Amino acid sequence: MRGHLVEVHVKPECVDAFIEATVANAKGSILEPGIARFDFYQDHEDPTSFRLVEVFRDDEAPIAHKETEHYKNWREAVADMMAEPRKAARYRNVHPADENYENPA
Repeated sequence: MRGHLVEVHVKPECVDAFIEATVANAKGSILEPGIARFDFYQDHEDPTSFRLVEVFRDDEAPIAHKETEHYKNWREAVADMMAEPRKAARYRNVHPADENYENPA
């Protein structure tokens, strides 16, 4: 498994529209065979700050994800909502083990 943690800071007037667009992207993403999870978080103290946690099953899945219609729609929809460029960090899975990811022990 491979994880991406994406940090997004949006303009205050765009919060609701960003949530709507990102939930649509998350719902489409989790249907992709290469995505194990797609979690979407809003900061409790700063409602303009969000985190997307994407867990990919292999190294090819992020590439395939960026070719999907729902991702392209999201990217276009939120482009002008950003207060600053989004930041992404990539991680490798440590626990639970990949073979136990769906049912951790």
